[in-house]
Amino acid sequence: MKTFVTFGVGHMHWVGDKFFDVDFIAIIHHEEEGEGRDLAFKYFGTKFCTTYTEEEWFKGKMNSFPRGFVDVNN
Repeated sequence: MKTFVTFGVGHMHWVGDKFFDVDFIAIIHHEEEGEGRDLAFKYFGTKFCTTYTEEEWFKGKMNSFPRGFVDVNN
């Protein structure tokens, strides 16, 4: 499963050698439903905007992130 994470202005993170900010979508890979949001807190603390399931994301509502998608844990 995948969870998509967006960030607000001023939310900047390094996870290993990967950088995340408002222009990126973080993709968290996981096994169990609901685990993605818990992992978002693990990786980013409270400094992220929203998490989306794959189903929510692919409804076409989110598509203007200039730097694209970056896998967090894959």
